[in-house]
Amino acid sequence: MNASTRSSLAGRVIKAAATAVALVMTLAACSSPSALIANASDKSKGSNSGSTTTVRIAAQPYPLYSDIWVAYEEGYLKEELAKAKASFTWDSFKSGPLVNEAVAAGNADVGYMADLPAIIAKSTGQDISIVSNVAYGEKALAVLVPKDSPIKSVADLKGKKVGYAVGSYAEHLLALLLSKDGLTLNDVTSANLSADDQVAALQNKSVDAIVIWEQYITKLEDDGTARVLADGTGIKRGNMITYFTTDYAKQHPEVVKAYNRAVQRGADLINKDPDKAAAAVSKDFGVSTDQLKTIWTRLTFTTKLESADIDAIKQVEDFAWKNGILKSEVDVDKLIDTSYQN
Repeated sequence: MNASTRSSLAGRVIKAAATAVALVMTLAACSSPSALIANASDKSKGSNSGSTTTVRIAAQPYPLYSDIWVAYEEGYLKEELAKAKASFTWDSFKSGPLVNEAVAAGNADVGYMADLPAIIAKSTGQDISIVSNVAYGEKALAVLVPKDSPIKSVADLKGKKVGYAVGSYAEHLLALLLSKDGLTLNDVTSANLSADDQVAALQNKSVDAIVIWEQYITKLEDDGTARVLADGTGIKRGNMITYFTTDYAKQHPEVVKAYNRAVQRGADLINKDPDKAAAAVSKDFGVSTDQLKTIWTRLTFTTKLESADIDAIKQVEDFAWKNGILKSEVDVDKLIDTSYQN
């Protein structure tokens, strides 16, 4: 990719980062709950008597992270962290970049998100370590168009307006799909939109397409608003990961292991008793239990980081570096620390 393209991409990312920083500063300045926080969770679920440390969790309310939410709602986090003499706090944010800002500001010790935002955080100098997987799923991220759109293929997106969150893993999927047809992000008009804003833009047809994740894919298909033009099948694994600040992880390794045990218990419940698991968390995502179980068919929940996961994350880093999205190269082998796996 030429210097002009890298500069254009970098400019969009810098603009998005600046917006996120401004929003986080608003959070710090306001005495009332910020719009950044997706929902005010009951922090009593994280309290443990006799705890010697508290881990501050920056959460996101999306089915992509269902095993963590099951662990939260079913009390697995509280139980496993108690074994490590720890308690936790839980604040929920609307995107991975906003979680990054909370961690960078010293307001959280652990966050979970898609692959690209975590790599971007590391490239900006945040001292973090990816300690576990959360899930992966090629069909849980997709390009959507209005149901009655004349657009029939990714190639038809040339010259069209596409909404997606710059710096999210959706940007990577769009770039991969376009490249298969000899196109780049410069061949579309990009609109940097949050997930909620993408939905509104697609509904009022102020964009021609969006690149979005679950729960939105299923909801927009079910209500007849949109159809899937293409997803990540065969080209993007779509990893969700958990990272801790490196200092916290080194100081409290048993807490990190306890966290991973709790999340794996959540994954196991989804696999063994999806009805019980869906009943516990569907309200957190604003979907029905049936919709949630459909979404889960598009995801594999596990905390284990296998070689295929690590290779996929390396491919994301390579894309982000070559396309000017990163401030510096990231050594994925050093970013990922599997020593906390149980």
